[in-house]
Amino acid sequence: MCVTTTHAHARTASRAQAGMASWYGPGFHGKRTASGERFNTHALTAAHRTLPFGARVRVTNKSNGRSIVVRINDRGPFTGGRVIDLSNASARAIGVSGVAKVALARL
Repeated sequence: MCVTTTHAHARTASRAQAGMASWYGPGFHGKRTASGERFNTHALTAAHRTLPFGARVRVTNKSNGRSIVVRINDRGPFTGGRVIDLSNASARAIGVSGVAKVALARL
């Protein structure tokens, strides 16, 4: 049963997902991400628990309708209840200054 639940979650994450987003960056700029590249807080990237590195995802802020396409290059978020961690530039582009409800769609 655990395998089915985990597999179902992976399928959901690869199509569409909704939940809370946060942003990260100040202490991580220049450090290696889980994909091996250096984190750039000014790039349009994000961290997701299950999507493959390089996946492109449209993130839409549900409170204002603004959206952006980001590239997954790291793992996270590691704070419960969140579905994606955005770089500072990605978060600013859609008006996220702390946490926000978002919709994700894999492109």
